[in-house]
Amino acid sequence: MTYAQTREETIAPMITAIIPVHNASGFLEHCLESLATSDCPHDCIVVNDGSTDTSEIIASRFPTRVLNLRGGPFGPAYARNRGAEVARGSILFFVDSDVVLAPGGLRLVAKVFQEHSDLAAVFGSYDAQPKASGVVSQYRNLLHHFVHQNGNSEASTFWAGCGAIRRSVFEEIGGFDETRFRRPSIEDIELGYRLRRAGHRILLDKSLQGTHLKQWTLLSFVRTDIVYRAIPWSRLILETKNLPNDLNLKWDQRASFALAAFALVFLALGMIHIQSLAIAAAGLLGVLVLNRRIYVFFFRQRGLFFALACVPLHILYYLYSGLSYLYVRTGFVLRNLVSF
Repeated sequence: MTYAQTREETIAPMITAIIPVHNASGFLEHCLESLATSDCPHDCIVVNDGSTDTSEIIASRFPTRVLNLRGGPFGPAYARNRGAEVARGSILFFVDSDVVLAPGGLRLVAKVFQEHSDLAAVFGSYDAQPKASGVVSQYRNLLHHFVHQNGNSEASTFWAGCGAIRRSVFEEIGGFDETRFRRPSIEDIELGYRLRRAGHRILLDKSLQGTHLKQWTLLSFVRTDIVYRAIPWSRLILETKNLPNDLNLKWDQRASFALAAFALVFLALGMIHIQSLAIAAAGLLGVLVLNRRIYVFFFRQRGLFFALACVPLHILYYLYSGLSYLYVRTGFVLRNLVSF
């Protein structure tokens, strides 16, 4: 070991990578390989959340500590909290088991915290090369990449798929809310809201990326977005009265829902009054104009036919996301009226 290496390891923050795992045998090996090949000082904890496949055996092949949670699954919020309790590092780096960290990712995290002493947390994004084939999987993962790559660097929330936080801050705010979020949901977004309310700084570093391996179907995509993201996130927005102009909540995305809903209504009316179809077309044109940058991005990444196939998926995304918010808001208003 050279003097330079000794000095660097002394200066660099000690990172503990924490990976919650439930039946992840299909991609866990790739995730752990990307961490094991890093030259940045770190340790790694795999929290095996009641897996019934070979995840535990796969994890045991790597230089990791395996924490087995019997009786689970308890959810990623609970699993990450248990991993944090036995972590050795001053920086907790949360990585999903279906994410392959890009080379240099751990060293980038260490550098960011070294250079920004006031920083509480940092997160990145998926890269633009998702492994799963099919239009739905490619669209879902590229959408995530585009949104994060165009988000505000001074972030309003947090992402635990590839994100790190100072251990002292994590313990200060009480970690993930494992009581409220017992299944994969918006536990990381909610943690980010608490971080910001406590006055902490969160950075979105767009160079911190990982390849997503998950395969999506249309059903799993829509169900996950509605049940585990749109509805709980809408509740969080209403409870905290915090609707930031960032990531999935930017003004153009809200306007896109309004135009898509407007177009859908007049499309239905077109069955009675043919003139309504022109109004519906104008609404859809508005969606296309507002989202022209992402459609150009899809075209450049995968070509014309892929970009065209993404348009109806994207409009569907706006419709169910916006309708989920209206559903939650209606219930919220009605409960307030009853209590009043």
